[in-house]
Amino acid sequence: MTLVCRAAYSGPAYLSRAKPGRFVITIIDYGSGNLLSVATAFRRLGAEITVSCQPADVLAAERIVLPGVGSLADGMNRLRETRVAEALERKVVQQRTPILGICLGMQMFSRRSEEGDAPGFGWIDAETRRFAPPADSALKVPHMGWNEVRLARPHAIVRQVPSGACFYFAHSYHVVCEDPADVLATTNFGGEFTSAVQREHVFGFQFHPEKSHELGAQLIRNFLDYRE
Repeated sequence: MTLVCRAAYSGPAYLSRAKPGRFVITIIDYGSGNLLSVATAFRRLGAEITVSCQPADVLAAERIVLPGVGSLADGMNRLRETRVAEALERKVVQQRTPILGICLGMQMFSRRSEEGDAPGFGWIDAETRRFAPPADSALKVPHMGWNEVRLARPHAIVRQVPSGACFYFAHSYHVVCEDPADVLATTNFGGEFTSAVQREHVFGFQFHPEKSHELGAQLIRNFLDYRE
């Protein structure tokens, strides 16, 4: 299968001049994800954006965003087909470039998923599992809508974001971390699940900051400002 890159994303709706001190952001396009809303959210904060499925653009990035919806296996296979996965490994593991995974993007940081047999990146020691509410539960999968996010610990990426604030979710799978130190935030949906992860320069939000109004914008701002 050949993935066709969306060259049309070089238009003005997807690019803007960075403010002083900002970074070139590469948003990974692998054919799955609401790229318009993610790109718009970063553009509004003055980031210079490249939306691309080209390894060269990943290697040139100073910040990387991996959004997405759908299956971890499908997403990882597309990234490997285009050799973007190889470029991401080089940037994230060797060069320690900050990366933000959103929804499926965060799940790709885990080792594997119950859905499909393609391995994830394994940057977070975790598995991605489907929600399994009891048969007599009123809960419906996917988990959709606004829900509270409880911070497990402080970090610069959640600066000026209060614990218990609400963010927008849309997902059927969630990440289960082996190491509690990787858990940045949790949310309740028939029990506590991990809704944000952080290990060194690797960040993941299961919710959608680009759809979560001002507090979502604050998280994006924190990612733009982050320095190790």
